[in-house]
Amino acid sequence: MSGWVGFMEDGDRTSEYNSQEFIVSQIIGRLATSTLVRVTAVHAAGEVAAVGFLDCVPMVHQVDGAGKNPTPHGSLNNVPYFRLQGGTDAVIIDPKVGDIGIAVFCSRDISTVKNSRQPNVPGSRRRYDMSDGIYVGGLLNGVPQQYVRFSQQGIDIKTPNRITVTSQNFNIDANGNASITGDLTIAAGGAGSFRVSTHHHLNVQPGGGESGGPKPGT
Repeated sequence: MSGWVGFMEDGDRTSEYNSQEFIVSQIIGRLATSTLVRVTAVHAAGEVAAVGFLDCVPMVHQVDGAGKNPTPHGSLNNVPYFRLQGGTDAVIIDPKVGDIGIAVFCSRDISTVKNSRQPNVPGSRRRYDMSDGIYVGGLLNGVPQQYVRFSQQGIDIKTPNRITVTSQNFNIDANGNASITGDLTIAAGGAGSFRVSTHHHLNVQPGGGESGGPKPGT
């Protein structure tokens, strides 16, 4: 038909082999393997909870036979995302809206495993489908503003807010010197808390004697 544009080229009709190869190629083209996606929503992000799910949109559009007219993909919903975790130990740095990452599509329907978090049968007979994606981030993202950086010079930690350490039995063993910019408040057991820059000492005596412990609240 005049004016019609498809994926078949003139050479695909010149022999039986070429025709069969074209059919096989079209079938293979229906298999979802992996693609770049942009995150549009994250569920349970950053919470101290089980690993959550996200919604994302494939970034490489579909095109027609002419290769000129794009059709964006729809949203992929309820996609499990990767978190660095071993047992009950984890680094919680979950995806954020706008992140770019890769979606890997499983060879079978994983819906029953997603719901139960246990080994299970496939939820249906679909195979290599975008409905069975897993998100791994991140790729092609911008410059981080908060980070832990490993380099040959050492480890750098940068945060615009605070660092909080919570532990029932927390001890720090360090070799070397410590340099702190800003004030430092120490809770020194029975001596109470005191500021290093402004604290006073008890039982001060003139001469070569040593002072007492720090004065609480100073």
